[in-house]
Amino acid sequence: MSSDPIDQQARSDFQRARFKAFMNRVWASVSGKPATLLSYDEIKEKLRIGGPIYRGVQTVRVDQIAGSLNRYHEFDRVFLPASDNLANRWQSVNRAFYQEISLPPVVLYKVGQVYFVVDGHHRVSVAREQGQLFIEADVRECSTRVNITADLKPEDLEILEDKVHFLERTGLDRLRPDSYIKLTIPDGFERMLEHIAVHRYFMGLDLQRDISEEEAVTDWYDNVYMPVIEVIRETDILGEFPEKTEGDLYLWVLDHQHYLESQEGIPLQPPEDAAREFFGDENEKPSSKAKKIKTKSRKTEKKKK
Repeated sequence: MSSDPIDQQARSDFQRARFKAFMNRVWASVSGKPATLLSYDEIKEKLRIGGPIYRGVQTVRVDQIAGSLNRYHEFDRVFLPASDNLANRWQSVNRAFYQEISLPPVVLYKVGQVYFVVDGHHRVSVAREQGQLFIEADVRECSTRVNITADLKPEDLEILEDKVHFLERTGLDRLRPDSYIKLTIPDGFERMLEHIAVHRYFMGLDLQRDISEEEAVTDWYDNVYMPVIEVIRETDILGEFPEKTEGDLYLWVLDHQHYLESQEGIPLQPPEDAAREFFGDENEKPSSKAKKIKTKSRKTEKKKK
């Protein structure tokens, strides 16, 4: 075993990194938080991304690198080594850090706000373990219709896959470029597609003519979705549901409205009126109002099942 101080420090650093990786794996199993790197192939398949387009050498934040092209099982989500088999290469790169030897830029694919390593996994791992905030990278960017971030969880990816399908079906991002719908409810985008289909049907009855898909989508967004969102913003009710989104609350309103119509025979109201009824008296205490909203949403969900 070498007695060189740098070699000893490199070995010590690797052992520390391996222990931290073990503790991260234990914490992930307890907390349910993701422990492994994102797989580029899985992201590509589910989100149907395009590209990559060469963007040149850039300075990239290390904490935005959360995925790998083909070695996502060898490092954990924060790029700690997942196996002792990585010791030789990892320690070699780490020695270069202490010796201030310049290494080539890593090669990354960028998708949304996340970077995936194509080449340079050990360099990223050492940089992160040594506390570097930035790293030089040769970047190729892949186009995507939805944004992803480094804290992406498996259940989030399933919802984003549904969102891509929703945007492909509706073209809403093209028809209303400023639109931004975010959901945490697993089947939420499928339910929105149903809302648009029903809206299109009743538009046809009202106007006595065929309604194109594009016309139905824009009319639904302008006259059903956004009026509910505007009430949500006026009432500041979202503050009582920090883990929910405006889109989630829209679904609560529409589901409750359809529940009242189908189960209790109460006629459908205009979307903004339904939202005001659902969110309750504006003079009521926020906590009391939130409690009533939760009761209504649970009652509706129970009936749906």
